Amino acid sequence: MTALIPLTNTPRDYAWGAIDGVARALGWAPSGGPEAELWLGAHPLSPAARAGGDAAWDDLAGWEAATGARLPYLLKLLAAASPLSLQAHPTAAQAAAGFAREEAAGIPLTARERNYKDPNAKPELIVAVDAGFEALCGFRPVDETVALIDGLADASEAPEALAGWRDAVAAGVREGFAWLLSGAPEVDRAVAVASATAQVHPRRFELVDRLARAYPGDPGILVAQMLHHVTLAAGEALWLPAGNIHAYLRGTGVELMGPSDNVLRGGLTPKHVDRDELRSVLDVTPGPVSRLKPVAVTRHVVAYRPASVASGADVGFELLLITGDATVRTGSAAIALTVEGTFTLAVDGSTAAVARGDILFADAPGELAVTGAGRLFVATGL
Repeated sequence: MTALIPLTNTPRDYAWGAIDGVARALGWAPSGGPEAELWLGAHPLSPAARAGGDAAWDDLAGWEAATGARLPYLLKLLAAASPLSLQAHPTAAQAAAGFAREEAAGIPLTARERNYKDPNAKPELIVAVDAGFEALCGFRPVDETVALIDGLADASEAPEALAGWRDAVAAGVREGFAWLLSGAPEVDRAVAVASATAQVHPRRFELVDRLARAYPGDPGILVAQMLHHVTLAAGEALWLPAGNIHAYLRGTGVELMGPSDNVLRGGLTPKHVDRDELRSVLDVTPGPVSRLKPVAVTRHVVAYRPASVASGADVGFELLLITGDATVRTGSAAIALTVEGTFTLAVDGSTAAVARGDILFADAPGELAVTGAGRLFVATGL
């Protein structure tokens, strides 16, 4: 018999998180501080805890240990008030090699300089819960970045300071990115001039100005200008495979990813930055915005299926969004997160009612019958 077990967790209080962000999204009691991410999975850094029910485990890490099963995903609710770090994630092979290397070096898992927290890949998708979710994702075409640099130079009192960056970008994305992360004095000068120009023309260069105020002097301010800047409506999604450089800027979203916390950062953060390691995993190929279009499954169900666009990558999860009465099949143990409305869930003889802010864990795959109305996200393996 499949059990439906309520889950909870404590929001992660990263500085970029919106004040009471998770609480406001789910109708929970506010903490009064930043609430950046709610982790719903078995990752040992923050496993979701059992909030009731009868089970021989206290959290999902314990469930994995007790059953020998493994969740093929990590579900998160993210609430950003300010920009996250510029980052990318490794492939499975890169993660395994990096984890083994740092284990052999004796670097503690909790050490600031630790890059690889586990041996797993971390491809991810994010779905906007509300309109206005902003993100940077992937390198845009070189000519677009060159045009932006020219605009900054034309508006600047010291256009020559931007010439080195322009020349590097014109040679290619890899060259432009490497120039910005080189640590050369010319980079600091370019960042200062671009930031000062944006301060004088904040509407024209809004993103430069916003990032410069949040992270003054950071070369990531200019790296961000080489990336696609997108704003999502509620229900729109992005797919961020291994090697895709990205940063979430603000808004609330539901993330589904591989069961990993391997993040290689390149700027816009007080956390550890390892630019050489980031460069080693980065895909510098310019391309279109990596949107993930939902697939209609039934009248009240859409599926966000990264395997449909993952170019053969091993992506063993998908995210369902249920808005009304439906029956869906889950391919693994599943986690259901209610962000709006009320529902009743039934599977293999177990039944549970949920409202906004409730989280349920179905501990085995099966036919999940849902009645009600609102927005219910269900994470499942394939």
